[in-house]
Amino acid sequence: MNWLIIVTGVVFGLGAVLLVKFGNPGNYGFCAACQLRDIAGAVGLHNTATLQYARPEILGFVLGAFGLSRAGGEFRARGGSSPLVRFVLGMAMMLGALVFLGCPLRAILRVAGGDLNGITALAGFIAGIGAGILFLKRGFNLGRAYTYTGGSRVTGYLAAAAALILLIGVSMEAGFLHFSVQGPGSMHAPVILSLVAGLAGGVLAWRTRMCLSGGFRDFMLAGDTSLLKIYGVMFAAALAGNLYFGFFKLGFANQPLAHTMHIWNFLGLFLTGLAATLAGGCPLRQLILSGEGSTDAMFCVLGMLAGAGIAHNLNAAGSAAGVGINGQIAVIAGIAVVAGIGCLFREKLVPAGKGV
Repeated sequence: MNWLIIVTGVVFGLGAVLLVKFGNPGNYGFCAACQLRDIAGAVGLHNTATLQYARPEILGFVLGAFGLSRAGGEFRARGGSSPLVRFVLGMAMMLGALVFLGCPLRAILRVAGGDLNGITALAGFIAGIGAGILFLKRGFNLGRAYTYTGGSRVTGYLAAAAALILLIGVSMEAGFLHFSVQGPGSMHAPVILSLVAGLAGGVLAWRTRMCLSGGFRDFMLAGDTSLLKIYGVMFAAALAGNLYFGFFKLGFANQPLAHTMHIWNFLGLFLTGLAATLAGGCPLRQLILSGEGSTDAMFCVLGMLAGAGIAHNLNAAGSAAGVGINGQIAVIAGIAVVAGIGCLFREKLVPAGKGV
């Protein structure tokens, strides 16, 4: 096994457990969706007072990817591949994840902490990817992205600039940000530790092209397991860390930041997996692509932030009590909308011998 795969898996797996040890909520060391949701609260996109904190882990993902891509000469400002559609797909990814209460990354970390609800959700995620692959095979395409030239190249730096501003703000407890005084948003590791973990994760995720939806897609289409190996190592490292620190608790009930409505756990991450496949990457991958200059990924991340605001302002997110009717409607509507996108954005396939 490639040493980089091992290092990446250990950093994400053991790093997530250490973040919990030093203050993050249980099974909540890393989560691209929930931590973006907390950032949405911090900047005022929703008013749930217990879920407002500009998580440095997420900011580190973006800045780590930005720094290494610049250093490696691979930073490239680009975009123009149906950005508004990607915004909608980002919203769908977030709505599905918040019904489950976690992105696919956190689903694995939850299972490594003994939360069996993550297994149901991961089954839904894989099924969603499978559905997305059917659309890909039928010619789904959002169009080509173009490299920006001249002054428009500055747009490729917007994600890194925003992450830096938020990082300064959270470090100084600036007045333009909201900070939870109770609940999960008030629970966090020290800023410097969270930032270092995020930077390390961003660098490694950029270098390995880490993406869970991409990993399952590659396996289903070509039998390639290289990306999935990262998550296998991550699971093992997180499991070992949880057992060592006494965090492991096997079962479905009374898990931290979780509920046991299995069908909605399944359908929530089904929606996330379907949207991620059509968008070209899971929530973590969209953050990494944003850092390396993709404005299409930035629109997807903006969609995720908007989705977090919608989910909490309309009471559509899951909670320890389960998923309310608004959340159930949001998931079903989201699946219908994303499937519609999959049907509409298809290239016409030319039969063999009838090319132009």
